[in-house]
Amino acid sequence: MVFLAAASIGALALAGAPKSVELTVYNANFALVKEVRSFNLRAGRQEVRVEDVASYIDPTSVSFKSLTPGSSIDILEQNYQYDLLSTQSILLKSIGKRVRLRQQLQNGDVVVTEGILLSAPGQVVSTGAGASRVYTGMVVETDDGRYVLNPTGTVEVLEIPEGLISKPTLMWNLLAGRSGAYDIELAYLTNQIGWSADYVLTLNEDDTMADLNGWVTINNKSGATYENASLKLIAGDVRRVQPRARGGFGGGRLEMAAAADLGFAEETLFEYHLYTLQRPATVRNNETKQISLLSASDVAVEKELIFEGQRSMWRSRGVSYRPGQGYATDLNVKINVIIVLRNSKENNLGIPLPKGKVRVYKRDSAGQVQMLGEDQIDHTSREEKLRLWIGNAFDVVGERKRLSFRKISNTVVQEAFEIKVRNRKTKSVAVRVIEHGWGDWEILSETMPGKKLDSNTFEYAITLQPDEEKVITYTIQTRW
Repeated sequence: MVFLAAASIGALALAGAPKSVELTVYNANFALVKEVRSFNLRAGRQEVRVEDVASYIDPTSVSFKSLTPGSSIDILEQNYQYDLLSTQSILLKSIGKRVRLRQQLQNGDVVVTEGILLSAPGQVVSTGAGASRVYTGMVVETDDGRYVLNPTGTVEVLEIPEGLISKPTLMWNLLAGRSGAYDIELAYLTNQIGWSADYVLTLNEDDTMADLNGWVTINNKSGATYENASLKLIAGDVRRVQPRARGGFGGGRLEMAAAADLGFAEETLFEYHLYTLQRPATVRNNETKQISLLSASDVAVEKELIFEGQRSMWRSRGVSYRPGQGYATDLNVKINVIIVLRNSKENNLGIPLPKGKVRVYKRDSAGQVQMLGEDQIDHTSREEKLRLWIGNAFDVVGERKRLSFRKISNTVVQEAFEIKVRNRKTKSVAVRVIEHGWGDWEILSETMPGKKLDSNTFEYAITLQPDEEKVITYTIQTRW
């Protein structure tokens, strides 16, 4: 349906375009917008309007400050107007008013009908308390007493309803101490804009070294474009109050982005980390933007093969688990592949790494890059280890089963387990077999010495030659 209007809308904003923009984006899908705008004000009380603010602005977060020396401004009232001009909004606000309907017949003739708009497409009608809502179509009562339902053609309204605007607008009712030009700093929070970090780790031929590249991905759906903004990113778990819902080390280096004077500079801010882009950037509405964050070469890595036969049971039941006759099976019978690296200066890293997704690649025999897997990391400070679970081994196979279950008393049980690991590769491999104990546990016997890692975890470290199988059995007593 095409809409034609017989009236026009005047300009709403008195403020000019922003003289400067600073955009601080948080990795929790919100941002702080700070703009400097110029206003020509007269002395006394008046209205000031600012267009082009974000559609997802939080009006309660707006800050308004005069930067002009010797000036005084008192804010008496603030309004955020977001009833935007559209075909649907105009028709909804035109219910009960005269409209003109133009329809073209099959023979080419145009029929013009005038009448009162009784219902508009998209109007919501409640059918009573607790009842369903009905979304209606268009109904026009013509001058000759007919009712036209859902007509096709062009609807022309004879006047623009009041209160509709073309862009989201902030409006202040303020009191200026003098007339003249003012520079005003406007700051507010907006939702629907956030950022995340994405990393690419490319392994060398023998999986001992890697190159790491990091990218910042900004996703802007806030409803505004930020031209030539000073861009800053906050990494950390910033708390916001949510409203209640109703119903080999040498030769490598680390660089922040491609060049120090064009990339990100990192600093500590409170208990978070702040990354400032050393050049202006334009972040457009409905745009996903990627900017280089870091590049590191010759990062030492280790590959671990881990068989944790109780992984899913441990994660779902945790320390509250009590061994029972039917609770010994587990779906995880795969050997997990883990890539381990330390975020240290000696390892050509040593900067706070924002949380994000790490994709691991390696070149094949033809020199082409292939993806090996991916994992998600949390915010990782310097000197901490990164452990990336990127997939499961193909040629290293594990089995785990419970051999016996004996109930000593109502609070004591004894269990015996057998673990088999086979290597079908053409070279030797090392495998870490991880097991868990619950409550007050004790290993009564074992076919090879294990190592206690913490109060609930112990492991067996084994090395397998090609086509070798090793079997581990142990008996554990659990008391609670």
